[in-house]
Amino acid sequence: MKATAIVAVVSMVVLVLGYEAEVGMAVTCNPVELSPCVNAMTSPAPPTQLCCTKVKLQKSCLCQYVKNPTLRKFVNSPNSKKVSKICRVPFPRC
Repeated sequence: MKATAIVAVVSMVVLVLGYEAEVGMAVTCNPVELSPCVNAMTSPAPPTQLCCTKVKLQKSCLCQYVKNPTLRKFVNSPNSKKVSKICRVPFPRC
């Protein structure tokens, strides 16, 4: 898979999933942080625990990613919704 495709898939995961960071813990919004979710976003494989953890950590960034025209198209993908549901992260409403 090309690096561009991986970044796009990771970005999609970031858009859809997330986690509320602990109070006082700063979150750096970076779609690449979701690279552990690439397999779950591109195949029928379920997300790993690491993927869910990363998605939860990026939760506060999701609306920012939704506003990005390049990333927005990934938000409504079936796989994004699947990962969101399995990781128990609410689908973002921005």
